[in-house]
Amino acid sequence: MPKTVLVTGGAGFIGSHTCVELLAHGHEVVVVDNHVNSSPQALDRIAKTAGRPLAAAHRVDVRDRRALSEVFASHPVDAVIHFAGHKAVGESVSLPVEYYDTNVGGTCTLLSVMREHGVHRLVFSSSCSVYGDARSVPLTERSPVAPTNPYARTKLTCERILEDVCAHLGEMKVLALRYFNPVGAHPSGLIGEDPRGVPNNLMPYIAQVAVGRRERLTVFGADYPTSDGTGVRDYIHVMDVAEGHRVAVEHLDDGTGMRVFNLGTGTGTSVLQLVAAFEEASGRPVPHRIAERRAGDVATLVADPSAVVRAWGWTTTRDLTAMCRDAWRFQELNPDGYPR
Repeated sequence: MPKTVLVTGGAGFIGSHTCVELLAHGHEVVVVDNHVNSSPQALDRIAKTAGRPLAAAHRVDVRDRRALSEVFASHPVDAVIHFAGHKAVGESVSLPVEYYDTNVGGTCTLLSVMREHGVHRLVFSSSCSVYGDARSVPLTERSPVAPTNPYARTKLTCERILEDVCAHLGEMKVLALRYFNPVGAHPSGLIGEDPRGVPNNLMPYIAQVAVGRRERLTVFGADYPTSDGTGVRDYIHVMDVAEGHRVAVEHLDDGTGMRVFNLGTGTGTSVLQLVAAFEEASGRPVPHRIAERRAGDVATLVADPSAVVRAWGWTTTRDLTAMCRDAWRFQELNPDGYPR
């Protein structure tokens, strides 16, 4: 049945695509976003892409308990998808306090407000980074967790908090989605990844080099134990990530307590392989240089996505070619990103 879903960080990269997916499947969507790393322009484009408007959008920081409580009081929220937070591995190493304050503090405030208003369904945007420097791949949900950077530790800390809350509140239903590396854009080119300032993630940096906004890409580390020495990741199309979150909302009532699922393709791609795929999709060169490894990075992260297939009968459908093609379409149509 259609639900009213509150999406924190709904104007961000994954949040905006998830809002489109929810609207396209009949759900009502309320967005909460402080626009620290997102554009309000994305909200208008969500409605245009989906062909129907958001129920509401509030400029609110999830750490602001009073303002967040007023949002819940204004809408009949059935479930929450929690994206809001900082997300860059490298940045987290230099800004650990800010990452814990926003990611962990914001999650605690959200849980407190949800309980205050009797909302007990949550999809939590976690991360494959909780697995750390994995000894073997692909990674299942039972693989050891050993985060290697503050960002990953904030995500694991939030998962532990959610486990404790579910143990305390029997009515609580939480799905934590450990998605791997989201890239791409909506195929319309209307919405995509538009980070503020210098991109901290690989694909938007590659796209900005290809479109001429940046001179060259820096590849951090070419001496990893991989096929070409560069880091290998399981890249997943953002529309598959969005679809996975929408399907998760529709499966929240399958059980109570805390459940964890990987979202990935099961296929690893190196940095240099991604560069080559993007050059082919865009028809543009992506100049790059090799630098020392970056603190907090690991060699390989690839998912075993079979658990979610068994549980929901759902799997990813978009390949690396589609990821690069759609990311390039957004960048080409929006060379400077969303209008500021």
